[in-house]
Amino acid sequence: MPFLSLRPVHEGLTEPILRSIKDLMETGAFTNGPAVAEFEQAFARYCGRTHCVGVSSGLDALRLALIASGLERGDRVLVPAQTFVATFEAVTQSGGIPVPVDVSEEDYNLDPAAVAVAVDERTRFMVPVHLYGQLADMNALDGIARRNEIVIVEDAAQAHGARRDGWGVGGGKAAAFSFYPGKNLGAIGDAGALVTDDARLADTATALREHGQIAKYCHAYEGWTARLDTIQAIVLLHKLPLLDAWNDERRSIAAAYSDLLRGVGDLRLPSVARRSEPVWHLYVVRTGRRDDLAAFLRDRGIQTGVHYPDPPPFVPPYAHLGYPRGSFPVAEALAAEALSLPIFPGMTEAQIVSVTSAIAAFYSRA
Repeated sequence: MPFLSLRPVHEGLTEPILRSIKDLMETGAFTNGPAVAEFEQAFARYCGRTHCVGVSSGLDALRLALIASGLERGDRVLVPAQTFVATFEAVTQSGGIPVPVDVSEEDYNLDPAAVAVAVDERTRFMVPVHLYGQLADMNALDGIARRNEIVIVEDAAQAHGARRDGWGVGGGKAAAFSFYPGKNLGAIGDAGALVTDDARLADTATALREHGQIAKYCHAYEGWTARLDTIQAIVLLHKLPLLDAWNDERRSIAAAYSDLLRGVGDLRLPSVARRSEPVWHLYVVRTGRRDDLAAFLRDRGIQTGVHYPDPPPFVPPYAHLGYPRGSFPVAEALAAEALSLPIFPGMTEAQIVSVTSAIAAFYSRA
């Protein structure tokens, strides 16, 4: 039982994708080919945003979104204390200073109450991370941001298609996506994009992704080689029309898990905030016996995942920030207890039952 299988999502797509790549080989438009602009237009429409800028990874998307939004060296940026380390990397690589804030027990995203306390006169940006595929409380966070003139740039790497309280992804200044193969919308290699309604921001990010060019050999900024590869754009174009159906499958699997695991052992099942429509990039349970349960399932051929075992404020590259253990109680407890169960489109009812039955057997034996 794999933690993730991409085989079901690629069934029926392999041949059409290969034909499109063969056509690309004949045209030779390998860099900034027509498929890149076509995908950008399609994904902007999907997100309900005016602009999309395709880039080479989710980290590039978040870093360029911050810089294009006006982040300057030394700006303080509020980030969740529990997230993938790329959120912190994007801030520091943009010249900002990450200010970790504890997460909420309700959704494991930025806790608005903790954010309100963390804001000071040097705070310039906020990066909500829509962890595991559930949007943060953007209504509350946006209110704080507006009152304090803080720019919101969203890390939506796990939230393709998620909604909450009338918000879709990208309601802030910009939102950054990853299309790493295992994401809800995944390429066949690294890829990413940012979406925004701000034309100037989109133009700046477009220049930054290609050596700062605003026209050929006219370099207005110091930039990067961070283009979206044409082959990846082709793959994403084939997959995008199927994304909503795949998200619906994830919701069905999550609902089945929640029904079958309710009341089992010491498991804490993921909660869904009011008026929230998660896309369940991950289905994460919590238990005080995480390692024992994972080993029990592994011995029975069931793979699980741990996302993420050490909060970024405590990993070596960010130890200089000076936060001692115990600074972020919810984030630290989540890191110690979280176990991700298999979830992917194409997962069968029998597979769901095999996972939940094995978990029940673990607690029954105990």
